[in-house]
Amino acid sequence: MRHVRPPQSYDGPGPALFLAGGITNCPDWQSEAAAMLRDTPGLTVLDPRRAVYAPDLPNAAAEQITWEHTHLWRADVVLFWFAPGGSVQPIALYELGVHATRGVPLAVGADPAYPRRLDVEVQLDLARPGLTVHDTLAGTVAAAKRLSTSGQPPVIGVHEP
Repeated sequence: MRHVRPPQSYDGPGPALFLAGGITNCPDWQSEAAAMLRDTPGLTVLDPRRAVYAPDLPNAAAEQITWEHTHLWRADVVLFWFAPGGSVQPIALYELGVHATRGVPLAVGADPAYPRRLDVEVQLDLARPGLTVHDTLAGTVAAAKRLSTSGQPPVIGVHEP
């Protein structure tokens, strides 16, 4: 497995899996997910959590946002995880809405304690009927791994609005 974090760029061949979800005021679930994917040959994990982030540097936020946007669109599969705790993760919700409607294969999970879990479930059921919202990070990672290693991942439940 190859692990790519900003500011490193990736534009290679797939399969590439983006770890989408909260970073600010969230536990480092991305490292845990990457560790679960470590034994996946040929997979590139696109991880938006920087090893070191200096928000006080000029353009740091804009560069981070741009990196995430670019690599979300390059990913063959997107894993969304909504961690427990008080953080609502509004940008991750926005990104889920964008990528649920564009048809990219998704693996989505929301901890039962995530405060907007019902919103995730209902909105996904409307946009992608039949797409499972997993309860655990391990279950979400397993689903993403299946999508990433199956050749051409199926797109489940996509319909035109």
